[in-house]
Amino acid sequence: MIELSFVITAFATLFVVIDPIGLAPIYMSLTAGLDAQAKRQIAIRACLVAIAVLVVFALFGEAVLGFVGISMGAFRIAGGILLFVTAFDMLFERRSARRENRADEEEFDDPSVFPLAIPLLAGPGAIASMILLTGEHPGVQGFAVVTGVMISVVALAFALFMLSGRIERMLGKSGIHVMTRIFGMLLAALSVQFVLDGLRSSGLFGSL
Repeated sequence: MIELSFVITAFATLFVVIDPIGLAPIYMSLTAGLDAQAKRQIAIRACLVAIAVLVVFALFGEAVLGFVGISMGAFRIAGGILLFVTAFDMLFERRSARRENRADEEEFDDPSVFPLAIPLLAGPGAIASMILLTGEHPGVQGFAVVTGVMISVVALAFALFMLSGRIERMLGKSGIHVMTRIFGMLLAALSVQFVLDGLRSSGLFGSL
């Protein structure tokens, strides 16, 4: 029997790690200028991919990384570097420029898989949390509880993504440009933190 305290702990852990509230304005910045249908599709894809990735790692996490010889520290560092690339694009509006150049072809950069699903929703922290939480209660029941909690957190993120359009209309175009740069800077800081966490867990720089 799974204790209620474990369910609460699992929810609190995944809520803090995934951070749906903090991701909503980032989603808004990444999808600025797109119509409502495109934004909805991006949000749905991002959440479904994130759920699939986290379920896989809950089932096979340590075995998968160990099989290919990848430590969690290395995974954090790689996620941080990839996230920094997106932050750089947001800071210098390269993403907006690419969208404008492709407007006639009705193409746009799709951030649903990267960086929304990976590494923002299903980042190294969320993956590590899924591995650790399922490890505390091995078996079908433990897996079902942790997976259910994770899906509820991702569903909350999706709901906040859907509300971000109202915020975008209130801010206007100039406000969105400012927000994009601000959250680009925050993403850059987050990416550096991923790298530092990876270095710390590797034991190379224990004082970082």
